[in-house]
Amino acid sequence: MNERIQIHPEICHGKPVIRGTRVLVSVILGALAAGDSQEMIVEDYPGLTKADLAAALEFASQMTGYQELAYHAAA
Repeated sequence: MNERIQIHPEICHGKPVIRGTRVLVSVILGALAAGDSQEMIVEDYPGLTKADLAAALEFASQMTGYQELAYHAAA
């Protein structure tokens, strides 16, 4: 889905993380939602870049685009 996001069952129980780290996408989103600046997050999590934060937002955007279609069985 995104080259910076990794989902692997042996890393953080299969939750989406920034590739090469164990920083959960949900942690990044929570920090941004709480009002933390990108600079603060990058400082708090060494190894992260602003591009990683953008990838987390892009990933979340893709996930919220999910659409379920109604299914009606024919009798």
